[in-house]
Parts: sequence; structure tokens; C-alpha cells
Amino acid sequence: MRTEDVLAAIATGLWRWDNASGTFSLDAEAARLLGLPAEPVRLSEAAVRSRFHPVDWNEIGGVVNLAIAEETLAESLLRIMDEHGQVIRTVRSRSKPLVEGTGHQLVGTLQEVAGQAPDAASRTPVTGDWRRSREAFLLDAGRALAEARSTAEVLRVAASLSMPGFSPDGLAVFGVAGDRLTIIGHHGQSRDDEGPFASMSLDTDYPAAEVVRTGRAIYLPSPEEYLRRFPVTWPLARRFGRRSWAFVPLVVAGRTMGAWMAAFKHPVAFTPDERSVLTTVARMLAQALARAGVAESERELSLGLQRTMMPVLGPGIPGIRVAARYVPTGGGLQVGGDWYDVIRLPGGASRPGGNGRGAGRIALVIGDVQGHDVRAAGLMGQLRIALRAYASEGHRPDAVLSRASRFLYGITDGDDGESENGPRFATCLYLEVDLETGTVDIARAGHPDPAVRMNDGTVLLRPTAGGLPLGIDPDTDYPTTRLTLDPGETLMICTDGLLETGGHDLDSGWERVRKLLESHDGEDLEELADTLVEAVHGPGSHHTTGPLADRREDDIAVLLLSRRPAGTVRETPRRTLMTIAQAEPERIAEAREQMRQLLHDWADGDQLDSAVLMVSEMVTNVLVHTDGDALLVAEVACGETSRRLRVEVSDTSDELPHRRHPGEMASSGRGLVLMEMLAHAWGVDPRGEGKSIWFELDEPGTTEGCCG
Repeated sequence: MRTEDVLAAIATGLWRWDNASGTFSLDAEAARLLGLPAEPVRLSEAAVRSRFHPVDWNEIGGVVNLAIAEETLAESLLRIMDEHGQVIRTVRSRSKPLVEGTGHQLVGTLQEVAGQAPDAASRTPVTGDWRRSREAFLLDAGRALAEARSTAEVLRVAASLSMPGFSPDGLAVFGVAGDRLTIIGHHGQSRDDEGPFASMSLDTDYPAAEVVRTGRAIYLPSPEEYLRRFPVTWPLARRFGRRSWAFVPLVVAGRTMGAWMAAFKHPVAFTPDERSVLTTVARMLAQALARAGVAESERELSLGLQRTMMPVLGPGIPGIRVAARYVPTGGGLQVGGDWYDVIRLPGGASRPGGNGRGAGRIALVIGDVQGHDVRAAGLMGQLRIALRAYASEGHRPDAVLSRASRFLYGITDGDDGESENGPRFATCLYLEVDLETGTVDIARAGHPDPAVRMNDGTVLLRPTAGGLPLGIDPDTDYPTTRLTLDPGETLMICTDGLLETGGHDLDSGWERVRKLLESHDGEDLEELADTLVEAVHGPGSHHTTGPLADRREDDIAVLLLSRRPAGTVRETPRRTLMTIAQAEPERIAEAREQMRQLLHDWADGDQLDSAVLMVSEMVTNVLVHTDGDALLVAEVACGETSRRLRVEVSDTSDELPHRRHPGEMASSGRGLVLMEMLAHAWGVDPRGEGKSIWFELDEPGTTEGCCG
């Protein structure tokens, strides 16, 4: 019996396509399958093309080119249409390309796909279920791989892909390190199984190694084919019990960076459609791995830079607890100009003007160099080292910042240090803390003020005198402000990123942070630091897309310090102290705000307004009628039946105030009259060189809510 008769008996036709002449030769069965009379025929390409669905015909070229390139069979599903454009059947075409010079011929078979009635085929959508499944799978795979941010995430996505009709049960991704083939990750095998494949020479007779060497995919549809082509390494693969393997190159920008293995427990013929899916997934996988590698390198650079530039806050500083956090911005290399530091200072005797007692002292530094790039991070590192050097020499806070400003001005006085908005500058807050007395001397260079959480939970923003940011004017002076930190109280300093993130300005951001500080018990500083950062930035694990991603607008640095009480924290009054200089009358507004914060829980709102009014009058009187500065001390303490506010304003003038009787049009002279009307007690006390004016207010009610 002739071969043609045998094929006809199983409804399989023979055909030949001469690409050079553009003609098709069909036997009788092939002609019947195309809807023509069942007899051998020679047709033009146009005549045959009219019998195929246009979508399927357009894909034939890609299938043939792939088969020619890989020296394999060209296989595709083709829908046959009648003269009226209706689909009458679906056939499977399998052909062998024969390359002849610049042209080629295809010799193959046509066979009807069983199990599909003609009327069902006629209702098949243009894209077909099989094609729609493939396209939907590739769309989902591309989206998932595009969102993966690390190599581990890419591998998890690759392992979870369910390919339509031929999902692999084993995956492996191979990389290249020099002349060695390594495993980046795998799925479907145990960790112990990777041993022989962990590092092998690229000259090894192994499919993945050959794929990397040649850049061409290898498809092994059966164990026999694997044994025939790679007999040396077949024993390594045999023990996994797989039946088919695909090794596809991972190519990025024309360079083969590795190979991807998909292994199957069931036989896979690796049709052109299946190969197309595998090749497309490999391209997406290679791009995702390349992106993840760059991102991981950037993160490692960022973390390394941060580790070298941030201090290690370990135990060992007696009498205090310290906690700190640094969160870089979400963009670029995630590096910026924010920093903090804790510096052990030399003993009191070694400092010019020291008292010689050798009490333990430390310096706290926090700052922000303009910008969020590598240049900003580099300047930050240099400035941090300079500040450490000046502090270690024993200079006072004002001298440390003056020297640091000249240093930064010197290294940025040129094109290399300029940003888009001009020369770089830095804000900074420098605090010298006496661990024995709790005295804190503060110098500020354009930076947000510190805040103190008192033992009763009240939080005050401490206004401090300050100068220009570092690096703007080399001759800027930085006045020093002093406050006292009682045992159990917590000092917070931060960069503006903690306050302004999330669309806030400095004022509304401070109110948000103040509520967080007041709601915390202040015992666990590490927990408090996390609470502050997470409230404005999100949890530490939140470094991918999500609702908090757009809130990472600026670097965040925060430093907390609390004095450890020797025993039980004694009941300490709520207290604030500030100096209002003759040259800074605008600080009268800060004094009024200090009073409002100090009396934030005062029961009588009218008394609060009265206290603010009297403080404003007392401070203004000093600035108008004397040549000196005003020192404001306000304290809330528990009396016998209620809390009591005592406010003192001191100055260096010996001239005592006199009660006057101002007329209706007078612009002054009402201060003492107001105190007599509003205060429960008041007075004027001479004090050496100067005097003190004071008043007291008793809060109505019981002792509930008193200090301590």
C-alpha cells in the first residue's frame, strides 16, 4: 500500500509549499481538508491563503522563521474557511523547513483536529480559546514580573506561573559568574538537590551551559532525546523523573545573562505555540531579573552608605537611654543628606571654661544637607566628620556650628558643590548634654526646634535661638540656648521630613507628632521611635507600591534621648524656660505659644487667656523699658487643692515698675493693672543686679490631674 493511501486512511494529507515560486502542491486528502475537491492539485499561494482564517495565516510566517532558526518542525493550528467566510474545521499543520539558498520549502502534513464539530468550529471566536488563554497568561505573567522588586520576588512569581496546557513542575534559573554557571534559584527541587548544579564550568556538557554559550534554546521532548544529546549529564537529570525539558536563554540588551529551565513530569512536544510562550516568558523573566539586580545593588549601596555614616547606638552611656531612626526617601538610590550623631565629649576640665569636675557629657547632632542624591550624602559624610572633630576638641556648641559652617562653605564654594538651586547648605541642631545635671546647651542652624516630653506626658516644643543654615555665610554667629532635662523626661530632635511628610507644613506636622508623643508612655524609646516613623511613613516592611508609597517625600531622621532616673521618678513640676532678647521681639509670640502648650490641659480657658496676656505684657515691658533681655520661667506645680501656675520674668535693670493710671488713649502703663485684676497673686522682687516680676494663678477644681 502506498504511503499516500495509508495517510488518507487516517485522514492525514501531504502538502508542499515552495516559497520561492509561491505555489502549493496538495494531495487528495490535503485538498479535501482545505475544502477543495479530493484530488491532487497545484495552487497559487493566494488561492490557498483564501482557505485559511486571516489571523492564522498571519502567524504562519513567525512559526516558520522560528523553526528555521532552531532547525525544528513548524507546527500550528489553522482554521479552514469556506467560500462564505465560515469556519468549517480546524487542522494541525506539521512541516519541515528545507532551506535552499535564499528561499525555502515546507514539506509536511495536514490533519483535522478531532473532537470539534464543524458547527462548533464555525462559532469559534477569531482569537480562539487556546490563543486567548495564552495571551491572558502572558499578560498576567508580564504584570506580575514587572511588579517584582527583588530576585527572590521574581523567582516566586516564576514558580507560581501556570502556563496554559503545559505547566512545568520544576523550574531553575541559572546565572553566569565569570566562566562558571551558577544557580540563582529553583522551584520543585529540594535544597539538597542543587549541589551538582550550584557551580559548573560553562564548558560542561549540560543543556543550560550550552544555552549560555550559544544563546539558543534547547528543547528536549523525551528522556531519550536528553540522553542522546547530553549523555554525560543525563544521570544528574534522570533521578528527578522528568519526561521533557526546555532550556531557554535569558537575554537582556543582546547579552545572554543566564538560562531558564522548565521541566515537565509529562511529555511535551514543544509545539511552536508552546515554544513561543516559553520564549516570551524567558524574555520577561530576564528583564525582571535585570531590574531586580540593579535595584538590589542600589539598595545595598544605600544601606552600606548609611551604615558607614550613621553611628552605632549601643548601651554603655550611663544615665541615659537613646533611640534613633533614619528612613531615606523613596526615590533614586534611597540616599540623602539627613544624618544624626551621638558624640562622647571630653571631660569638663579639658574644655575651655570648663568647671573641672569632669562630669560626663555627650553631644547630640542632627542635620539635613540640601538634596537627595549621592552628592548630598557625600557632603553629609564630610560634615558629620568635621562636626565630630570640632566637638571632640572641646568647643562650645556655638563654636562647633560656626566652624562647621565655615567648613561647609569652603567645600561647596564652587561648581562641584552646587545644586540646581545654588550652593549647597545644611540645617543642623547641636546639643551638649551634661549627664549629671541634665543641662542641655543648644545651638541651632536653621533647623526645627527640639521637643521635650515631660514626666506627666505634656510635650513642649522648645524655642531656641538660632542662625542661618550652615554653608551660607562663613561668619554667621550661633547663639546658645540652655534648658534642663529632668530625670524621666524625653528629648526629641528630628529633621523636617518627620514633620512635613504627608502634605503637612511645620505647624500642622508638629501637632501630629506632639499627639503621638503625648499618647505614648515614654518608657520604651525604641517603640516610641518606631511609632513616630510609622505614623508618617508606614511600617518598615512597606517598601513597595501601595497607599503609603507616595508619602516618602523626604528623608526622615529622628533621635530620642531620655535621662534614666536613679530611682523612682520624683514628682517634678511642669516647667518651661526661655530667653527673649532685645534684638528678637518676634519671640514674644513664641513665649505666648509656650504658655498655651504648658497649659494645654488647664481646666479654665479664660485663665489660660489671662496667663498668655500677662506674659505678653511682662515680656514687652522688659523689652520696651530696659536695655536687657527678658528671662521667662513658667512652672505648673500641685498646690494643696489644685494646680498652681507661677510665672517669673527677670531682667538686669534695677528700675522697679510703678503702678500708673493710664488714660483711655494711653498706649502703655496697663501691665500691673492687668496683673492686679487677673492674677491670684503677683509681685516684684529685686534680685541682685536686676529684678523679677511674677504672678500666680490657681486652677479651679481638685488635685486630680496634678503633676506626678
